[in-house]
Amino acid sequence: MLKQLLTLALALLPAALQAGPAEKDPFMNALTSELDRSMSGLRRAEKTPLYYLGYELTVSSFHYISARSGAIDYEDGAPSVKLDIDVRVNDMALDNTHQVKGGSAVNVYTEPVDLSVALDGDEAALRARVWEFTDAAFKKAQENFTKVKMNKAVTAAEDDPSPDFSPAPPERFYETVTLPEPDLAAWRARLRKYSALLGAYPFAYDSGASLLYENENRYLVNSDGTRVKTGANYITLRYRLASRTTDGMVLERGEDYSAASFGRLPSDDKVRADIAGSIAELKALRAAPVVEPYTGPAILRNRAAGVYFHEIIGHRLEGHRQKLEDSGQTFAKKVGQKVTSEIVTLYDDPTLAEYAGVQLRGHYLYDDEGVKAGRASLIEKGVLKGFLMNRSPIKDFASSNGHGRRSSGLPTVARMGNTVMEASSPVPYAELRARLVKETVRQGKPFGLLFDDISGGFTNTNRGGAQAFKVQPLMVYKVYADGRPDELVRGVDIVGTPLTSFAKITAAADDPGVFNGSCGAESGWVPVSSVSPSILISELEVEKSEKSQEKPPVLSPPMHDDKEAWR
Repeated sequence: MLKQLLTLALALLPAALQAGPAEKDPFMNALTSELDRSMSGLRRAEKTPLYYLGYELTVSSFHYISARSGAIDYEDGAPSVKLDIDVRVNDMALDNTHQVKGGSAVNVYTEPVDLSVALDGDEAALRARVWEFTDAAFKKAQENFTKVKMNKAVTAAEDDPSPDFSPAPPERFYETVTLPEPDLAAWRARLRKYSALLGAYPFAYDSGASLLYENENRYLVNSDGTRVKTGANYITLRYRLASRTTDGMVLERGEDYSAASFGRLPSDDKVRADIAGSIAELKALRAAPVVEPYTGPAILRNRAAGVYFHEIIGHRLEGHRQKLEDSGQTFAKKVGQKVTSEIVTLYDDPTLAEYAGVQLRGHYLYDDEGVKAGRASLIEKGVLKGFLMNRSPIKDFASSNGHGRRSSGLPTVARMGNTVMEASSPVPYAELRARLVKETVRQGKPFGLLFDDISGGFTNTNRGGAQAFKVQPLMVYKVYADGRPDELVRGVDIVGTPLTSFAKITAAADDPGVFNGSCGAESGWVPVSSVSPSILISELEVEKSEKSQEKPPVLSPPMHDDKEAWR
């Protein structure tokens, strides 16, 4: 009877918690065995003790295909195994990762390593490589801690004396994520067709289509007792086309389609329709006038607004930026205060696999420190509530909420996953547009601006520079106060400072949209998503965008003899 009850209990456990597959996994066995041996042998090997050791092993494979002018122009793919090692010496209050003031932060030794000998699951070969790089990481940690102690002795006291590391519960989870190989012949044919469509117009002097798909499984083991294997698939179908105006401005249109499975990519008819729309937009942009610097009311359409929130406020709410001595610390002491319009509620939740039926690229279950992903409440009805946290604590926020992220070979810091803005009292988009016109009239402006698409942007968070941002729009329209048709314009960037800009969000629509992409910062490139409805801003500033002095090509493309079509 006892045996039957035990069998039933095991059967009811989630597959991820059953030990069978993990016990037979050569990667997990090698990492766990070498971690135990290293902790035992290195803990007291030097005067400064080893107190934490973590391994992250990323087993991945990718395939990339691109086409131009109706032909495949590049194809590549390969498996890889990369190792990251996190070593911490002394104790959580002060360790080798502490920032050295007057320079960049001192970080643990995290050199990326392609463990080709481990691709066949050879435990002995893998352990040998782990041992080799653990030894180097341990010695580097000792060296860095000496620099930390010397720096603290001769520099001013820090604004935030929080510890360098925080405890986290041990996690146990095991899953293997697979990605069935697609019909490559069919995809090559689709890419040839898309690139031929894009190259059929002489004013599109540079164009192409590509498919990138990657399967990734990560092993996370550390001296806290965490033993996790988790994975993800990243698939991106992309097309781009570009032109150049006679005044030297490069214009681009295109689309990225992100999914975790090939079945969630758009149909061939959908992509072809989007390509036709992008071609028409690029042709219109070439004839569009350049808008002059301007301040006034504006609408950011949903996906564009998602990029806006990501770039301008998201990075400033990453926890480590609240205590780095060279950071501007815009929001470090504003918890509980109003920092945006009261209609804004902002949170980041990597556990969301999709939003409104759209898959989210920023989804993950465990971060790169082995901490379970969780929802981080950032702003509630305009009031700052918290930050994105990894295991580097800050004042009043002592623990991680599962946002420690990196690409292989770089130190982990707090990063965004799925950043979601949800507005109170949303209105239909038609009403939002009517409010834009009304605000334009109230301010005595001849027009407001409508930002339909944004490519990206950047924000300065360092104390030594201006605490400002720049966002780079792709499709911008003048919306006239007198009812004239909207006019497409070009050549502007959105600029401003965060505290001023976010206070001027006055309304939002009921049309949330998803932006999927990749974000680059000091811990590398990580997949992210942003979700936002369209928003109305009572005052937005734009300035002329950068442009080159290069003319369009002298000759039309060789497949086009009509030079007038080029011009």
